[in-house]
Amino acid sequence: MTTPDGGPRFAEFGPPRRVEGGLKARSTRGAIGRSWWSRRFLEVLESFALGTRLTRGRAYARRGQVLRLDVAPGLVTATVQGSRPDPYPVRIGLAAYPDEVWERIEAELAGQAFFSARLLAGDLPDELEELFATAGAPLFPAAVGELDQHCGCPDFAVPCKHLAATFYLLAEAFDADPFQLLHWRGRARGELLDRLRTLRGAAPGGAPAGPAAALDGPVAPADAGPAARPVAGAGRVLAGLPAVPADDEIDRFWVSPVALPDRPPTLATGPELLLRQLGPPGAAIGGPGLVERLRRAYREFGREAAGPDDPR
Repeated sequence: MTTPDGGPRFAEFGPPRRVEGGLKARSTRGAIGRSWWSRRFLEVLESFALGTRLTRGRAYARRGQVLRLDVAPGLVTATVQGSRPDPYPVRIGLAAYPDEVWERIEAELAGQAFFSARLLAGDLPDELEELFATAGAPLFPAAVGELDQHCGCPDFAVPCKHLAATFYLLAEAFDADPFQLLHWRGRARGELLDRLRTLRGAAPGGAPAGPAAALDGPVAPADAGPAARPVAGAGRVLAGLPAVPADDEIDRFWVSPVALPDRPPTLATGPELLLRQLGPPGAAIGGPGLVERLRRAYREFGREAAGPDDPR
């Protein structure tokens, strides 16, 4: 049977061809996605009423039918082996933000030590989604129309199994490297981190500009003009403090800034404390008589440990 244009019907094709060396999902059962950002990505897709269609591709993702997956600014491309001899090309487009938008986002990220520290450590904090939304650049698509989905298979459903498998493998790629999600939105990992280091006054090869820079970026001098980045967070408190020599900072690193209270007295406990916390043992292991035997044994052990002169 053929379609009106003379091509073969999709129903004529059987199960997918077996693949050696394909990209297999690490999750072998249940939900896919471990990190909050990969789970959130799949939740967004399911909110577009794609849940049942997505599940069609889960088996493909776990069987290793995806041969290749590449993430570039604004475009994810993949090759998925189906039932035909030739694998299907897959493309998923999502608008990458222009440089001026990323510069606004980077200024927000660099202005808060929390975000900079987490990103420089290779992690995406939960609050990042809200920061992107506040900057007018949502991290995830807000509607299914923002995703440009194309597959070379004859299936009319969108997403088809091959697109769905790509979505699942993409979520796991975000698990392995969260910066792939930001790369899809237009900023590569190295470029983003270099920008954050520069904005915070700690570019590679340079030294932080005093204690304020180590916490909340460089402090703008009074005559820096309107283009200077405003001082925020802890920088406002530390701006007026004199710079401390590095040797002095190292010497004081382990010193408490305030006097510590005296060490609290040690609670003296008897050897029977554990026995008092446990319920009566069952008959199979000795019953109530076991508790009494253990109590006498602990007392003897305590006397031997304390020595012959101990009053106990």
